Amino acid sequence: MLVLGIETSCDETGVALYDGRLGLVANRLHSQVDLHAQYGGVVPEIAARDHVRRVLPLVRDALEEAGRRPSAVEGVAYTGGPGLIGALLVGAAVGRALAWGWGVPAVAVHHLEAHLLAPLLEEPAPEFPFLALLVSGGHTQLVAVRAPGEYRIIGESLDDAAGEAFDKTAKLLGLGYPGGPALAALARDGDPGRFRFPRPMTDRPGLDFSFSGLKTHALRTFRTEPPGPTLAADIARAFEEAVVDTLCIKCRRALRETRFDRVVVAGGVGANRRLRERLVRKLDARVFYPRLELCTDNGAMVAFAGFLRLEAGERQPSALGARARWPLDSLRRICHRPPSAGADPLAEGGR
Repeated sequence: MLVLGIETSCDETGVALYDGRLGLVANRLHSQVDLHAQYGGVVPEIAARDHVRRVLPLVRDALEEAGRRPSAVEGVAYTGGPGLIGALLVGAAVGRALAWGWGVPAVAVHHLEAHLLAPLLEEPAPEFPFLALLVSGGHTQLVAVRAPGEYRIIGESLDDAAGEAFDKTAKLLGLGYPGGPALAALARDGDPGRFRFPRPMTDRPGLDFSFSGLKTHALRTFRTEPPGPTLAADIARAFEEAVVDTLCIKCRRALRETRFDRVVVAGGVGANRRLRERLVRKLDARVFYPRLELCTDNGAMVAFAGFLRLEAGERQPSALGARARWPLDSLRRICHRPPSAGADPLAEGGR
């Protein structure tokens, strides 16, 4: 089965083609970073309008890259949520229209499930079950994964997620947008011994996260310490070390609780070099993560997740739908027999 994947959940337009026999055969991405940089963050209306301009040309480019005609596409997958509702509706409308015009089935894909399954595109792919550390945008979650679609959230952020804390702290330090990569780059020049920031919620039991106080600690340090040429870099290093250590500590706890021996790291923060190195070194488990271009939002992960659900018989009804909020643990397990007629993962929370 050849599946077209469309990702428009936030500020990147991604289109890809996944072939069940050959794997990923095309992957196209347009980033809106330059559009939103002048505002210091994503403007939802601007994001949605740019998706309208970009998505169909990217579909044509992906088909050309793969050397396929539209008639070769056997299914369409699009991000149905969570995300910015206006941006999601662009992808949903285009995906449904293409599926209808080509006479093929469509399926709405959960954005976080797509991130979580992205490491399965690599070799070697992780076997089930595994622990997933999802660090994507406004989400930081620890998920016990028994099978595709069978997810149990065992830890999550109670306030700012790791990605949000990176972006907000970068803004406090006067760094540009996107803040997370800019802060990580600055941290490379920082002195690791100058400051030690707290590791939030590691002094108590549990697997939940809280990074809001860490952001406040960074701001207080920036305002009270004597200014100097290395102050921002030293704060960035201390902040990054604290986030990375916290994520590692919670992963170790989660591995003990689940007794799994495999960890999947997925989402934008999963591209952080220090986090990858620390997890591999500190965890008594095999660590899997996708290549860097599949960590941030992309069409490849949507095409692959959509392929798995379409192959299992899931079909989207003709009604157009998208969800700004969509709990990951509300998804149904992917089986290899057709579900009951009219099944809709966007209806009734996907139950």
